[in-house]
Amino acid sequence: MTERIVLAYSGGLDTSVAIGWIGEATGAEVIAVAVDVGQGGESLETIRQRALGCGAVEAYVADASDEFANEYCMPTLKANALYQGHYPLVSAISRPVIVKHLVKAAREFGATTVAHGCTGKGNDQVRFEVGIQTLGPDLKCIAPVRDLALTRDKAIAFAEEKGLPIETTKKNPYSIDQNVWGRAVETGYLEDIWNAPTKDIYDYTATPEFPPAPDEVTISFEAGVPVAIDGVKVTPLQAIKELNRRAGAQGVGRIDVVEDRLVGIKSREIYEAPGAMALITAHKHLEDITVEREQARFKASVGQRWAELVYDGQWFSPLKRSLDAFIEDTQKYVSGDIRMTLHGGQAVVNGRRSDTSLYDFDLATYDTGDTFDQSMARGFIELWGMSAKVASGRDIRVAGE
Repeated sequence: MTERIVLAYSGGLDTSVAIGWIGEATGAEVIAVAVDVGQGGESLETIRQRALGCGAVEAYVADASDEFANEYCMPTLKANALYQGHYPLVSAISRPVIVKHLVKAAREFGATTVAHGCTGKGNDQVRFEVGIQTLGPDLKCIAPVRDLALTRDKAIAFAEEKGLPIETTKKNPYSIDQNVWGRAVETGYLEDIWNAPTKDIYDYTATPEFPPAPDEVTISFEAGVPVAIDGVKVTPLQAIKELNRRAGAQGVGRIDVVEDRLVGIKSREIYEAPGAMALITAHKHLEDITVEREQARFKASVGQRWAELVYDGQWFSPLKRSLDAFIEDTQKYVSGDIRMTLHGGQAVVNGRRSDTSLYDFDLATYDTGDTFDQSMARGFIELWGMSAKVASGRDIRVAGE
């Protein structure tokens, strides 16, 4: 029986050429697997037919957009996950769901190997292969660009020689990855980190310098998950899409950052994540009134560690699973409404309400009706400063000896 290889297929030049390239290099049959994570663009059927036209013996397509929103974007939101304080893990959280479908397809079609289109210097090769090792430990992994010397110029020449049904003349200077949670742009002109990004690289966001009128939106949450926008019930996928549209129109969610890649190099990245950043901002403000102080302080460090694990391709790791359990527990009372204004590149919260809020107006007010007993403060301060006071006395005594 001829060996079969499952290929993560995007429909672009490199993965289209990889179908034949892998076949010639290994003698194996190639099954192309395309996964819809809300990236937009061509239909799955168009991509499927292209894969078959490029020589795939089978083409497996999966609409995973709701699955991605529910099982990958929502945990990211609950964690308020921003890698290095900036990046909402746009590409990092899509890889595990794609891996899940790659392994599923490998089982279904009897493949022994999984292939992906990543280079040898990026993070995605790690995310794909660690995920495959975890979900399909018996499967082998190959990367045509990294392992079979498939460069872009070779890909263009191969496509033209074979007459593949794929555009080869359009030269896009950027590497772009996108899904419903956001869009990532790198390489080309952006590799000089002094160069400001040009307007042509943006797609999800409008220029914030000339915004339309301010857009006020109310987002309702239940247990950390958005369930309504302006009173209209939504699924997680619908919430992200609606805020991509409305926040994107205001230029919200543009991120320009030099980040630390897992492989040890620094890389300049441009991200657009209007819906993600608006939702994370709203969610964090709701947590501010519903999560107890010490729990919130600890959750901030957990969220940072969670983001690092996911960025580093450890979605399926035991530690990430344990952190998920903690984060999920903190979301029990994160229910209520956040009102925010979207305008000129910013999402600014200006109203909060929740039936599970820890904010007590009578304790907080300075007006008549204040129930806070201020007489308790003096003794509290004495005890709170006792340790530092005793240590200071020791320092003075030792210095005088």
